[in-house]
Amino acid sequence: MINNIITDVEDMHIKFKLRNWLESNPDKLNELMKLRMRMLTEEFSETMDAYLQGDPEELVDGLIDLVVIAVGTLEMSGVDVNEAWTKVHEANMSKEVGVKPGRPNKLGLPDLIKPDNWRAPSHRNNHGNLPEMLSN
Repeated sequence: MINNIITDVEDMHIKFKLRNWLESNPDKLNELMKLRMRMLTEEFSETMDAYLQGDPEELVDGLIDLVVIAVGTLEMSGVDVNEAWTKVHEANMSKEVGVKPGRPNKLGLPDLIKPDNWRAPSHRNNHGNLPEMLSN
């Protein structure tokens, strides 16, 4: 499923000529990243409103919009989203079920605990244009 999401976002970027814009505006990458972060913040706020109002229609829409914006930000930045996803998923799957001391867990859901030999995923060499997009 994630490959379909990534492909769909790539298709949207092609349709709306985002890649052309990126190539024509390399000096605006930092402003674009600021915009994308504002978009995520705004969409999260709208999604929280939907949750608080008990509106399942808008909640589903908001959660999907968050995924589209997040995946789109990675994709337009030149990050290999499939590679990054796989590394994070593998790291998450290497965690163990347990209880995190000091964190309330009223629902009794299992916590994901990092075993002693756990390694965080490395995205080295998969940052795309993010360094340029983060510089002022």
